Amino acid sequence: MGQHENTGGVMTFWKHLEELRSHLLRSGIAVMVFGLLAFINKDFLFSRVILAPKEPFFFTNRLFCYLAERFSTPALCINSTPLEIINIDMAGQFTTHVMISITAGIILAIPYLVWEIWRFIKPGLTKKELAASKGAVVVISGLFLSGVLFAYFFIVPLSINFLGGYQVSAMVENQIALRSYISLVTTLSLATGLVFELPVFVYFLSRAGILTPKALRKNRKIAAILLVTLSAIITPPDVISQILVSIPLYLLYEVSIKVADRVERNKLRE
Repeated sequence: MGQHENTGGVMTFWKHLEELRSHLLRSGIAVMVFGLLAFINKDFLFSRVILAPKEPFFFTNRLFCYLAERFSTPALCINSTPLEIINIDMAGQFTTHVMISITAGIILAIPYLVWEIWRFIKPGLTKKELAASKGAVVVISGLFLSGVLFAYFFIVPLSINFLGGYQVSAMVENQIALRSYISLVTTLSLATGLVFELPVFVYFLSRAGILTPKALRKNRKIAAILLVTLSAIITPPDVISQILVSIPLYLLYEVSIKVADRVERNKLRE
């Protein structure tokens, strides 16, 4: 993983652990700093970000309601009435504040966290591997944040509209707990962010010789079924949300084929 600073030899196991500890410490500090900023800006974090998708003023809700009016299709209008959120735990709002601040800290620090991981593994890479992985930090961070934003602006408001208004009977009124709402928003956002890393996973599997572009092309239909299934797992049980997730995932699969093609061409040059 690199050269020993004093002897010029290979780094020892304990030196690796010391190096890893330094990277983890800096990463932890970055999460704490961003988390503290999120904690301090409580009103913006909750009123303008976390709770916003349930409100009529949210961008996506206004867009769908505009389309509903434009095409005379009232069913398209979502979250026109704000969803009421309740808290039933004495310390519920405080613990939620802390949890969301930490989650926000992790999401905001993602580019730095990926960079720290890159710095740790970089000394162990060859010149060819370094050249092949150029821009990895930007790509990995960009894909994750794109997935989070996609979930936040599209999947979350649609899920709130479907689940928040769903009733088995008019005799049963929905009273949504704060913790349940927060869990929906964070789970969908983080899960979609991870799923958007598909091209990165394919890149490493292709480098290891486990996947080939030929195999990816041959199994397009199977992949489509698996991606739809995955979409059904990470989204609520409504068709629109599942379709919204399935489409970008399939596009990412096609991108992954291109990535595998490039890896194969580079291997042939080597």
